[in-house]
Amino acid sequence: MWTMSERLRGVVDQLAIQPCDRVLEIGCGQGVAATMVCQLLSTGTLTAIDRSTKMVEAATRRNAVHVASGRAEFLIASLEDMNLGDRRFDLVFAVRVGSFHREPERAHDLLRPWLAPGARVRSFFDVPV
Repeated sequence: MWTMSERLRGVVDQLAIQPCDRVLEIGCGQGVAATMVCQLLSTGTLTAIDRSTKMVEAATRRNAVHVASGRAEFLIASLEDMNLGDRRFDLVFAVRVGSFHREPERAHDLLRPWLAPGARVRSFFDVPV
């Protein structure tokens, strides 16, 4: 049986993160994948959103060192209402976020304003094989 961390490690491995990537995570939960992503970044950054205040608080605590360094930020928002200003991302990923599976075209349309040229968008619903 896979643990949460093993499943998320499989996801993060498939993202092919570059040290300078600007990464957006949709639905960060407690920030487990965020920790793994931040460990791969040097000059890059992670912005992570979740609709749940409790999850954002937990993710911020788990990743306090990355937040303090300016490498990570955690915001209370949903895909539908996020306002990220003029930020652009090289990589956007989501794990078990229903809208990417129920309405993938709509989810991608909602992301379009924040995608840098050549950006990659990846969504996962089950354990990567």
